[in-house]
Amino acid sequence: MAKLKSVYSFEEANSKNRMLLGGKGVGLSEMTRLKLSVPPGFTITTQVCNQYYENGRKLPKNVIPEVMRNITKIEKKTGKKWNSSVNPLLVSVRSGAAISMPGMMDTILNLGLNDQTVLGLAKKTNNSRFAWDSYRRFIQLFGKVVFNISDENFDDVLNSAKTKQGITDDSMLNVDSLKKIVLDYKKICEKYTKQKFPTNPNEQISLAVEAVFKSWIGERAVIYREKNNITKGIANGTAVNVQTMVFGNMGNDSATGVVFTRNGQNGIKEIEGEYLLNAQGEDVVAGVRTGKEILMLQKDMSKSYNELSNACKKLEKHFREPQDIEFTIEQGKFYLLQTRTAKMSAAALIKTSVDMVKEKLIDKNRALTRIPAQQ
Repeated sequence: MAKLKSVYSFEEANSKNRMLLGGKGVGLSEMTRLKLSVPPGFTITTQVCNQYYENGRKLPKNVIPEVMRNITKIEKKTGKKWNSSVNPLLVSVRSGAAISMPGMMDTILNLGLNDQTVLGLAKKTNNSRFAWDSYRRFIQLFGKVVFNISDENFDDVLNSAKTKQGITDDSMLNVDSLKKIVLDYKKICEKYTKQKFPTNPNEQISLAVEAVFKSWIGERAVIYREKNNITKGIANGTAVNVQTMVFGNMGNDSATGVVFTRNGQNGIKEIEGEYLLNAQGEDVVAGVRTGKEILMLQKDMSKSYNELSNACKKLEKHFREPQDIEFTIEQGKFYLLQTRTAKMSAAALIKTSVDMVKEKLIDKNRALTRIPAQQ
């Protein structure tokens, strides 16, 4: 048997192996193989999570060098450079167990930013406001996820900055306000950790990976597994997905959203979901702003809407299940960030089972097994 690696790029991962790659990793590798537009990245396996605990909560020696080799591959694919003050490569870091579980780690976005790379991002995008706004978000997410600092600390700083500038909406913050917020956010982290905020992207990524592994035995995750009888045979450890950042907040030709390939309430075959122009994924999930109905995207960005609707068809046909999809549009370019089987009401499950048999997506046996016995 071939020796398992610690890290697999989305292209080379064997997407049958959900236990090793986790649900998100499998979705990303399948979409990459289907030649859909997925920002390049890699998955650190659940096995590494288990080694981390066997190792007395230390990352195995080979992991970070493997991660860095994979970062180099992403540099080649994207033309961006890690820790560059000209065209910096930034990544998101997310957890992903074999089944999706609340209580696992939140996503860290914009990892790789520091006082030098933020200038590179500003120059490259010709948009200082965007660069400093991304930096502010990164420090808060990193502080929350890696250092366990509660959001209130950051919100106080943000609210007083808005008051001082005489505005109510985050998106109105100007560059000077954002620079000051970044300084204050770093101070908050330093007060809690008694050390300098990590500026080296290698150190940032290594702390982020450990934070994902730690969240596996976080209280919420453990209680959830006990309540739902999730044994080691079902999900053993979490994987870590590292993916090139694409930005839905680069102006009004950018957007981010979530769609279901069929209606989750009644099972009708129609794309449903919402998106936000000029926003990052967390804004949609956190409900910071109210999203627009997905059909409006046809008017706002018809090319992207067509790509989205083709991707929906392709993914349904491939997985033979209705999908729940996250996407981002960066300056008119469409990207898929995640796909998974959509959660549906009992009525929707029955309707989609009948419809998918008619559409020859599935056979009758599969239609019956889709509906859980208790429903």
